[in-house]
Amino acid sequence: MRSDVTKVGRERAPHRALLKATGLCDEEIRRPFIGVVNSSNDFIPGHIHLDRLGEAVKAGILSAGGVPFEFQTIGVCDGIAMGHKGMRYSLPSRELIEDTIEIMAESHQLDGLVMIPTCDKIVPGHIMAAGRLDLPTIVVTGGPMMPGFACDKELDLINVFEEWQKGGETLDALEDMACPGAGSCAGLFTANTMACLTEAMGLSLPGCATAHAVDARKIRLAKLSGMKIMELVEKGITARQIVTAASLDNAIRVDMAIGGSTNTVLHLMAIAAEFGLDLDIERFDQLSRETPHLVNLRPGGPHHIIDLERAGGVPAVMSALRSRLDLDALTVTGQRVGENLDSFKLINPLTNSRVISTISSPVHAEGGIAILFGSLSPEGSVVKQTAVSPSMLVHSGPAVVYDSEEASMAGIVGGEVKPGDVVVIRYEGPKGGPGMREALAPTSAIAGAGMSESVALITDGRFSGGTRGPCIGHVSPEAAVGGPIALVRPGDMISINIPARKLDLLVDPAELERRRGEWRMPDMPENAIKTGVLARYRKSVTSASMGSVLR
Repeated sequence: MRSDVTKVGRERAPHRALLKATGLCDEEIRRPFIGVVNSSNDFIPGHIHLDRLGEAVKAGILSAGGVPFEFQTIGVCDGIAMGHKGMRYSLPSRELIEDTIEIMAESHQLDGLVMIPTCDKIVPGHIMAAGRLDLPTIVVTGGPMMPGFACDKELDLINVFEEWQKGGETLDALEDMACPGAGSCAGLFTANTMACLTEAMGLSLPGCATAHAVDARKIRLAKLSGMKIMELVEKGITARQIVTAASLDNAIRVDMAIGGSTNTVLHLMAIAAEFGLDLDIERFDQLSRETPHLVNLRPGGPHHIIDLERAGGVPAVMSALRSRLDLDALTVTGQRVGENLDSFKLINPLTNSRVISTISSPVHAEGGIAILFGSLSPEGSVVKQTAVSPSMLVHSGPAVVYDSEEASMAGIVGGEVKPGDVVVIRYEGPKGGPGMREALAPTSAIAGAGMSESVALITDGRFSGGTRGPCIGHVSPEAAVGGPIALVRPGDMISINIPARKLDLLVDPAELERRRGEWRMPDMPENAIKTGVLARYRKSVTSASMGSVLR
């Protein structure tokens, strides 16, 4: 066992003495040491219940003959951080989470890991650590929130973001009822998308992604995961044997079929890098063209995650995609994807057919995400095409330009944006932000003003998984390094053609070169950030087209 280096031999008597100080006896010290990595905290609704999951995981480990050691990681609630400077810290937290897990696992030479994350940057941070460490690892995602109910409809957080401008009793009802308790927000936003992809790439037990936070099935899956990690340790099945190029392709295909968050492009590229795998941004578009959109979930469609759960969850989606998947990919069950699907039993066929379409009769012929290139985004940009109105798939309009999210919000709410416009929000990229904030507030303000089918929004920052409409993010190169988005001026015509995968600034190349010679980084408060996490992040973060990883 790897942990023997800390506990075997006469020279390790001091180490054993310290272990005994924690209450361990000699018999326990001889067993495998399993890290239980828990991101429980009191800020994030998706994490407030993870202490119970941790206890369930530890019970499973103990019952299977291991010794669990629980430790915590940090976690940012993107919803609470949204729309102010706090969002600058969300994406940088991903690598910090990864680093803390590496430090704990290597310092104590753990034999295996069970990871318990739930939300946006936290799930990829845990998985990136699994790739870096290459230990036997299982991920237990914390589960979705149930939808709320008010105003005669099911609700989630995005209803509040999009409808706050109404005010009055409607807003009071939304505020009180949209988020009824523990779990990651109830639609297919980034957290739930990443949970589904974690299961699809084989790192979670089947059914884990959509088992809800308040469902006892989640507790049972946590116990089973604690038991299963001991089998993986015994057999020497490590994370890099599970996450391969084939399993990443499976995850991307599931992402396209369910219409997941655009943030998965950043996160899967970062995960691939830590697993020593090459994953190019264009791969997402290749698989999107080959993989139909089968599940129409919020924010693009009418269904919540609870509907996907009742329809069979990720195993049901993968069963529908079976002919497109690599069935030989290994999973944490110890079996291949095909073997897992062979044992899957569909319980609610009527619900399944209502929620999950077939390849022969999909919701959309292509998958959820498209990658656009062109004179405005030479290195690529990302859009959730299945959440765009057909009337806006091809659009040209004059640019309304803002150099920060705050300026854009003031302009949108103040009536500066008109139907037909293309809103450009820049200097919000990985370096420019710094931290690549999510622009959910501006997109929600546009939707709340009834312009989501007439106004496009383009940014070198990111969008929440809850964003809908013609919103194009991750424009690369970003403005802060002099990318073409920095050269856009008010009134310039911008052409968007999502079916053709094009994003172009309709300005004469000679004029752009003249502007490039004049360009200087504008005087912004963010330029004064010289110390701390954000300063270090700005110096070492790469382009969004490479996953915004640190180098």
